[in-house]
Amino acid sequence: MAIEILQLSVQGMTCGNCARSVERTLSSTPGVTKVSVDLPSARATVEYDVDLITPEALANAVRDLGYEVPV
Repeated sequence: MAIEILQLSVQGMTCGNCARSVERTLSSTPGVTKVSVDLPSARATVEYDVDLITPEALANAVRDLGYEVPV
């Protein structure tokens, strides 16, 4: 198991419910071990297993919620 930490910029979050939605989605993604979403800085910090998921798949999970994740 190779754990890495990814910092995602998440644009479009406007409230605590937005941040919780992003956190729930990322937390339920297979391979993710820890998630922290900071609304004021518009950032999600994701600890994940590189053998199970890619950074692009994590970004796409957030995009599927309707938020922007710049490359």
